Amino acid sequence: MTAEPDVGEMLGLFAVGAPTGVALLEEPCRLLWANPAYFEITGRPPTLVGKDLREIETLKGTPALEVIVRALEDGKASSLQEVPLTERREPRYVDLYVWPLSRDGGRRARAILLLIDETDRVVTRQRARLFYESFMSSTNAIEITDTRGILVDVNPAFERIYGYARDECIGRRPNLVRSRKTPQEVYERMWKDLLDPRVGHWSGELINRDRRGRERPVFITITSVRDERGTPTHYLGVAVDLAAQKAWERGAAHAERLASLGRMAAGVAHEINTPLANVLLVAESIRRRNQDPWLSSRVGAISSQVEVAAKIVRGLLDFSRRSESNIQTLDLVQVSKDAVEFLRGKQSADVEVEERYASDKLLVQGDRGQLSQVLTNLLNNAYEAIDGSGRIEITLREDQGMAELSISDSGSGIPEEALPHLFEPFFTTKEEGKGTGLGLAICHGIVQAHQGTITAHNGKGRGATFVVRIPVLGSPRAGAEGPVHPEPGTPAAEGQDGEDLNVKST
Repeated sequence: MTAEPDVGEMLGLFAVGAPTGVALLEEPCRLLWANPAYFEITGRPPTLVGKDLREIETLKGTPALEVIVRALEDGKASSLQEVPLTERREPRYVDLYVWPLSRDGGRRARAILLLIDETDRVVTRQRARLFYESFMSSTNAIEITDTRGILVDVNPAFERIYGYARDECIGRRPNLVRSRKTPQEVYERMWKDLLDPRVGHWSGELINRDRRGRERPVFITITSVRDERGTPTHYLGVAVDLAAQKAWERGAAHAERLASLGRMAAGVAHEINTPLANVLLVAESIRRRNQDPWLSSRVGAISSQVEVAAKIVRGLLDFSRRSESNIQTLDLVQVSKDAVEFLRGKQSADVEVEERYASDKLLVQGDRGQLSQVLTNLLNNAYEAIDGSGRIEITLREDQGMAELSISDSGSGIPEEALPHLFEPFFTTKEEGKGTGLGLAICHGIVQAHQGTITAHNGKGRGATFVVRIPVLGSPRAGAEGPVHPEPGTPAAEGQDGEDLNVKST
């Protein structure tokens, strides 16, 4: 006959060998007994048996201790989820359950305490949350697609860079932002690497397109996301927006081209100057020695054309010259007023000039002659734009540590296709023979040498506006060294004649 199993003995064996922490507590909160798993999970020593848990420093004032004490006091079962254990070095979390036992013979209240280790679940969720927050916070555009190439999620940076809302992207393919400027063979190579089990990733530069149709150069890395069997389940694409970097590279290349052009212009100008002077001398000698009207008119035509060529040569020399700057503290208000007074001697009575200054003085560090040249050239440009009749407005104010000078005219504005090229050497919208195309390039170089910027745009109504911004004295933007000497190709030419200005708003 088979003996009945000893239930108590079996329960005891289970409690001792169970992976769950089991402890027997007695009111008020004394530990009577605990299995090995309890000590392993909590990191506490077996010598704790017989002691009051309220004496453990790391437990004092914790929700876990409050739940245990309350269950012993009121005799009601209680629980607490994902309790952090602070006794251990590595993160550990448990679900805590307390079951009060019935009282026998006036004995003190007792309860069973169970600790179930849920560290893996909690850490996995925390990591998932961390990764998702990283996905959402990244400044790079991130997209996740399934194996069919269908978008399942995009981050806010993707929305910002490409202009599409998340809801518009999910369920569609990434060719939503594809540009025709990226060759088909690039995509073919991409998918070949992604589908190759030995590779599973691809990196390279692409030209994408945002919602407004603007090209967005990006460096993108696409990686296969695989399950535990190594089977691809998704693709993760991280795109670094290269727009700012490409703009900087274009600017650096443009500056280098200007410097090379300036050096070449200086050599060419010096070589041309001598034969031009000789031609002019010969023409003048012929004119003096011959009284024939027809011949005199032809000689006059030759002299006139030589003067045009000489003017171009002077512009080349100005453009290439590295002039020494005389840096001093200047009142930009007074410099502006002086430039306006200089213009008044040339303008007609039909030109109205309105001056608006935010303060009596606005101090900057700079070269008076160079800044006067910039202002005079821009004012002369505005005067030509209105063709002797109209309105010119000069506004000077301080804005975030910068002196901002704007000169607006009431002309017909600058052609939109010309705006991106205004400050390029030899670009001009003037009639042939009336401009060398170097004036604004020289102004651009002077302003850059003063750590400032010069821009141009058309007004909402009519006319064009040029805006010059230079650091105010004492502003952090002014820097410790002040204005720098311009490099060849971005020069500060001398003089105030404004004759070489290369754009007219009409």
